[in-house]
Amino acid sequence: MTITRIAVGGEGVGRLSDGRVVFVPRTAAGDRIRLRVGSLQRHRNFARATLGEIVEASPGRVAPPCPHYVREHCGGCQLQHLAYDEQLQAKRAIVGDTLRRIGKLDLADPEIVEALDEWRYRSKISMAAKAAAIGLHPYDRPNFVFPLADCHITDFRLMALWRELRSHLALLPTSLTRLTLRLDREGRRHIIAESAGEPWLRADELRHAMQADYELVCWWQPVDGAARVMAGPATGFPATAFEQVNPGMGMLARRWAVEQLGDVRSQTVWDLYGGVGDTAALLVERGADVVSVDADEKAVAWGRSRLPAARFIAARAEDVLATLPAPHAVVVNPPRAGLHWDVSLRLTSAPVAKLVYISCDPATLARDLHRLDVNYIVKAVRAFDLFPQTAHVETVAVLEAA
Repeated sequence: MTITRIAVGGEGVGRLSDGRVVFVPRTAAGDRIRLRVGSLQRHRNFARATLGEIVEASPGRVAPPCPHYVREHCGGCQLQHLAYDEQLQAKRAIVGDTLRRIGKLDLADPEIVEALDEWRYRSKISMAAKAAAIGLHPYDRPNFVFPLADCHITDFRLMALWRELRSHLALLPTSLTRLTLRLDREGRRHIIAESAGEPWLRADELRHAMQADYELVCWWQPVDGAARVMAGPATGFPATAFEQVNPGMGMLARRWAVEQLGDVRSQTVWDLYGGVGDTAALLVERGADVVSVDADEKAVAWGRSRLPAARFIAARAEDVLATLPAPHAVVVNPPRAGLHWDVSLRLTSAPVAKLVYISCDPATLARDLHRLDVNYIVKAVRAFDLFPQTAHVETVAVLEAA
């Protein structure tokens, strides 16, 4: 069969002889392929299969540079086998197709802003721990964990930390389930160990054993509790708070989003799902009266400490909208699940002049834009490639009251 396009999730799309769509990982648009014998799984309206042989390679196919991508079938990336220009075109098409199909919007594929760096951009990596292995999951065996040697999309400084840490794994919690390494904007490196049972009692010992020439903070994350610092400075950026893993590209997306609001001087602007206040800071620069809401108390506390000019509220957005002053404009940056229904209802029942939606998932963005379509017109959409080598894409939609 011939692969015709790349679907949400990064799988190639072809058709069986009966016309049924089939999804095949690690293929490129334009590939002529044979499926692996016995791999075809038929479902009611579609099928899935595994690549057996490339009969004729697409011009957009390249050799993946990461050994884990080929050898262990690492599921952290989905598009390393595509040239970067092909990745960008695939993501434009994914966003455009999703907005038309789910959102019922008459929109062309959006412009996409290419990444500042195609590699080594991630400021955070989370690894699973299972059966004495700490690493990532193969895409075709999600219950298995292979030991990680290097991640080519993760910052060199974190990979240097990981190489050093591997010599001291015995000092991590014995019941470790997940290990996260993170850089923060103040230059610190963080180790976040998630485990059940007793607290991480050897964190200080690990910190001293590593003899780092940089500031290192060790956190323990109970499986069913709040994270806390076990070794290192307990003040500063909260490493468990949400932050874009590609900070430079995240700032480009937020800056463009805020610019689309126009003149907001002395106007009330809601920053919903505002996190540590990065969008709020840009709005304050433009003279807005900002109300930033997020459910993460640590993120809100840090945002409040660095940006006293904005009003920060630690709560779920849907719980406090009725108590907020009426806005001139709203920026929303929800998690992958999209807007809570009550937030969508408030925005449609009392439309604002301008609404900017920053999304990490085209499907929930399309769903929410369809709900908002009753009282808003989509004026602009732009995609931003925050996650090169993966199928993920950030999208910003600009809406105005109809």
